Amino acid sequence: MTALKIAFWVCIVLVFYTYLGYGMLLWLLVRIKRMVRGKGTKAVLPADEALPDVTLLICAYNEQDIVDMKMENTHQLDYPKDKLHIMWVTDGSSDETNERLGRYPEVEIVFTPERKGKTAALNHGISQVKTEITMMTDANTMINPGAVREIARCFMDPQVACVAGEKRVMARHEGQTAAEGEGLYWRYESTLKRWDSELYSAMGAAGELNAIRTKLYEPMPENALLDDFVMSMRMVDRGYRIAYSSDAYAMEYGSANLEEESKRKRRIAAGGLQSVWWLRGMMNPFRRFIVAFQFVSHRVLRWSITPIALIALFPLNVLLVMMKADTVYNIIWVLQLLFYAAAWSGWLLDQKGHKNKLLYVCYYFLFMNINVFRGMRYLRTHQTSGAWEKAKRA
Repeated sequence: MTALKIAFWVCIVLVFYTYLGYGMLLWLLVRIKRMVRGKGTKAVLPADEALPDVTLLICAYNEQDIVDMKMENTHQLDYPKDKLHIMWVTDGSSDETNERLGRYPEVEIVFTPERKGKTAALNHGISQVKTEITMMTDANTMINPGAVREIARCFMDPQVACVAGEKRVMARHEGQTAAEGEGLYWRYESTLKRWDSELYSAMGAAGELNAIRTKLYEPMPENALLDDFVMSMRMVDRGYRIAYSSDAYAMEYGSANLEEESKRKRRIAAGGLQSVWWLRGMMNPFRRFIVAFQFVSHRVLRWSITPIALIALFPLNVLLVMMKADTVYNIIWVLQLLFYAAAWSGWLLDQKGHKNKLLYVCYYFLFMNINVFRGMRYLRTHQTSGAWEKAKRA
């Protein structure tokens, strides 16, 4: 029984720490750092003529329907026009994406007919960039007018190799559960990224909006599933920082439904497992303790051990109840039953077109962890290609 109890409490600690405890500890560490060093102030941007040249790089595959909207958004960016260069990488596109882009003489189109996936497109595109900073965004995301200036300001710190913008998920209508669940997750994730960055470095940058010092880019294996994460974390591994800014943000609609959202989640989970293996040296606390602490706490646990611990909790709890262990195990068992009942009720309401926010949070939390196991299977079948099926947006 003692071994069962130890296993049970290890699982509880892992689950609590990964999803709540790390955030609480991070908040405390950031407050302590502010007390010791002060909060710090934002750097002041130089005059327009002294701003760095920036290439806005957009990787796209068959995005003919979004080209005009994306270009309209690009034209609204508040940055000197002679210093903002626009490049679309459309490798493999077989629709009218290139023809529509041809209407914009300011756009540089980088194209090869073979589709190898986003990572290959990034390698191809960045090899053509001639500016100091490369800013990357997806075709279907719209960025705020001040994003480029904010990113340039972040790069005034010479230790910053990458800037991660904030991702904001929108729902087209109230009650669109996939989008609202995704939005809730990203609000929490954005808070953790902001605190991570303030403590030392954000743990990765999302492809919706990020920027790098072009000279620091290292071509990635074309089978990388999370190219943006691997690219940015390699820079952290080399001694640089990822700065996070909520003043540079990308907006996109959430997945059309939970089936489409599941495609994204299992792809991300597979890429997370792949990345953890590729970047395993960063978990060594004797190399750089703070990086290892943040990497393991924020990324490694949630992509590997913790989902297993979450699933293991219930059978371990049942065994302890059957063996008549202490009353506390009966209480936790009842709480687990209530949680799974709430998740099931949240799923049932969603199927009927209704939603209760509390029940839906339980459902979406379980949904995310189930997709980690789907991601394990996805990784086994997608180890040689970085190409993937896009999830339909709302």
